[in-house]
Amino acid sequence: MEVLKTLIIGSGPAGYTAAIYAARADLKPVLYTGMEPGGQLTTTTEVDNFPGYPEGVDGPTMMVQLQQQAERFGTEVRIEMIERVELATSTGGIHKAFTAGGTEIHAQTIIISTGATAKYLGLPSEQRLRGGGVSACAVCDGFFYKGQDVAIVGGGDTAAEEATYLAKICSKVTMLVRKDKMRASKAMQHRVTNTSNIDLRYNTEIDEVLGNQVVEGLRMKNNQTQETEEIAITGLFIAIGHKPNTEIFKGQLDMDEAGYLITQGKTTKTNLPGVFASGDVQDKEYRQAVTAAGTGCMAALDAERYLQEIES
Repeated sequence: MEVLKTLIIGSGPAGYTAAIYAARADLKPVLYTGMEPGGQLTTTTEVDNFPGYPEGVDGPTMMVQLQQQAERFGTEVRIEMIERVELATSTGGIHKAFTAGGTEIHAQTIIISTGATAKYLGLPSEQRLRGGGVSACAVCDGFFYKGQDVAIVGGGDTAAEEATYLAKICSKVTMLVRKDKMRASKAMQHRVTNTSNIDLRYNTEIDEVLGNQVVEGLRMKNNQTQETEEIAITGLFIAIGHKPNTEIFKGQLDMDEAGYLITQGKTTKTNLPGVFASGDVQDKEYRQAVTAAGTGCMAALDAERYLQEIES
């Protein structure tokens, strides 16, 4: 069986950037896209904060261009899911991966770029309006709602941080917390309560997101009194957490309590030799396309250096 120099699992900015660098280093990478080719950015209508796009670019177009760039240098892109891995534990060992179709792949190095999936509430109206005003990233999309009224759902540190970020650029931010208190740290709670244009609603949940093509409003429900209220908004931000896509690596790679892969120091090295992690699968702090791309570059360089070491 052919042994690949580099197998890349995942096709977001991290995966494709790793592919570009690995291909240019003559590692002949093969990239498996997974079930959502292009990752989370394919659900983002406008990307305005990635360097090199002065007029902005829509997410799907950007991912197609990244794929084309990776392929131009010789990356083989396969639209299929890796559903199981058997990772070698010794330096120079061969890693095995198995596709959903039953193909077995052997590789000297693996770059994991499977990302993290934003958690949503699961309401049909919320899902219908994703990309039409419903977002899971205030830092990514908040700029488009400058001077407008928006709402955010969540009670943790991320929700509090994003609410205060939105409050700086939006006219009003309605913050919905399901329980009678926030989970956020005291410092973050004080920041929210001290921000005059954040309307904090406890014991409140979304009953319906209003609007046909774009978000036009929100019907909220107090889960204690069952009373409902409608407000006019143009943007809804869901900040109830992310789930890293690391299920197939459990029991083999070190993870934190939330399931994010742990990398060593400033490198992309995991606890197993020849296995590297990049992008949101190992980054729960920044979660930006540009930081994911940066770690994709690092992973390819780490893989190249590892191969040089075992071949010398």
